[in-house]
Amino acid sequence: MRVLRPARQETYERVFSTVYVGLMTNVLLAVACAPLLAALAMVRDPLASWPFFAVLSLVCAPALAGAFGCFAALGAGSTDVLRAFWGGYRRAAGRSLLIWAAGVAAVTVLVLDAAVLWPTAWGPALVPFFCTAAGLVVAVAFALLTLAAETSVRLRALVRPCLYLVARRWYLAVADVVVLGLAVAAVLTRPVLGVLVLCSPLLYAAWATTRYVVAPLLRNR
Repeated sequence: MRVLRPARQETYERVFSTVYVGLMTNVLLAVACAPLLAALAMVRDPLASWPFFAVLSLVCAPALAGAFGCFAALGAGSTDVLRAFWGGYRRAAGRSLLIWAAGVAAVTVLVLDAAVLWPTAWGPALVPFFCTAAGLVVAVAFALLTLAAETSVRLRALVRPCLYLVARRWYLAVADVVVLGLAVAAVLTRPVLGVLVLCSPLLYAAWATTRYVVAPLLRNR
């Protein structure tokens, strides 16, 4: 009989608040990333025009900072999504753009190096190194974006601690990279549907895990 009892009102309110924040965050992400989504909708093969999309993806950096602000506000019990998104967007726009640009440049160099070395005799043996290095860059860049959304510490002072913490909990970093890969795949295959439905749950999972990894830096901010 206890199983059949209705849940408390607070439980329903929490569920509806979470769903509302998730849907509104998706909408705000779609608005902030509208140029990228429009280009993805018009181009049949985005990978063939990857330099253009690599530059255009810069619009995602402050949008992610805004989404992280929404997630943090939800954890604090607030459902004012617009204010949280705009606050995170405005506060971390400059630093998030710098982090994203550096991450895209590093991953591009690693991918190009792997493509050039692949036909050589040592190419296949070096592929795991390039994959690991690219995954590490993605995990560290995402950790820096998470910190930039909540702290005002200089990025130069955060790079080494982030690298150490991500490498220390590498298994969580691998999970984050997989989740982010699923988010990117969803956006590339179905741009509008991927952003409006799947983005906030996947980003929240990666954000919560990364926030746990860099928790020592948040305590010392």
